[in-house]
This record gives sequence, structure tokens and C-alpha cells, in this order.
Amino acid sequence: MSGAGLLDLFVHFASLSLLAIGGALAVSPEMNRYLVDERGWLSTPQFNDAIAIAQAAPGPNILFVTLLGWQVGGMAGALAATVGQLLPSSLVTLACWRWKSAREDAPLVAAIRLGLSPIAIGLTASAGWVIASGASGTDPALWAMTAVAALVVWRTRVNLLWLVGAGALLGALGVVG
Repeated sequence: MSGAGLLDLFVHFASLSLLAIGGALAVSPEMNRYLVDERGWLSTPQFNDAIAIAQAAPGPNILFVTLLGWQVGGMAGALAATVGQLLPSSLVTLACWRWKSAREDAPLVAAIRLGLSPIAIGLTASAGWVIASGASGTDPALWAMTAVAALVVWRTRVNLLWLVGAGALLGALGVVG
């Protein structure tokens, strides 16, 4: 990957960092559009695999950004994507935390917190839609399994590893694929 490509990756992920209300996964649909559709640096399965591997690994949720960067540009790509995703949002978070700490009881602080919650939920739901669409395609069995898993997560406190194991078992048995 050229220096210009690395700079473009850094700048794009830095701009997404400022929109990532709810975490980096919330802007994964835009990452998918940029890396897969616009640049062609990754395929949809490669993109989804990076997210799946990072989510299964112990550590922070943002590991998938590093994996995406690694896949498109090696170590330099991993650094460009990760620093781009972390630096702007970390600086804004620090500034906002200092501002909020000085005004803890202000009505504006409560209003901002209440206003950002639906945005985070919507961004995260769109990420789930993009990932499920790319992984499931038009296979009704995969869509059904996705819907059942979402319902179980919503209505119960079942450990998510049981759902991952159930999905793996259904895949191994050939029920979904």
C-alpha cells in the first residue's frame, strides 16, 4: 500500500472516529462501504471475518479495526487504521469528560446523555444489519438463525458463547452454511 493510501486510510478512519457513538463497531457499515465497495481492498467475507475473529478474541472491541488495517496494508495499515480510529475520539472524550466533570448536575449533561443513547443504538443496529446481510446473503436458514439469536439475546441472559456454539454446531451439521 502506498503512502497516499495509508494517509487516506488514516484520514477516513479518523473521520469515522468522531462519528463512532457507541464504539467502533457502530461505524462498521461505513468501514464496509469504504473498504469493500469504494476501494475494493477487501471482500465482504474478509471484512466479516475480521470482525468475527476480533469479537471472539479476548481484548478490546476495537481489535477488528486493527485487523482490517492489517489486511489492507500490513503493519503500516494496522497502525494507520487503529491510530486513526482511536486518536480523535480519545481527544474529544477527554475534553468532554473534563467539561462534564465541571458541570455534573447541569440539565444539559443529562440531555446530551439521553440524546446520544438512541444514536448509539441506531448505529449499532445498522452495523448488525450490514454484518448479517453480508454473512447471510439470501439463505433463509441463516436469516432465521440470526433472528432467533437476536431474540434470545433480547429476552434472556444466556451467555453469548452458547449462541456461538449453537451456530457452530448448526454449521457443522449442515443446517446452515
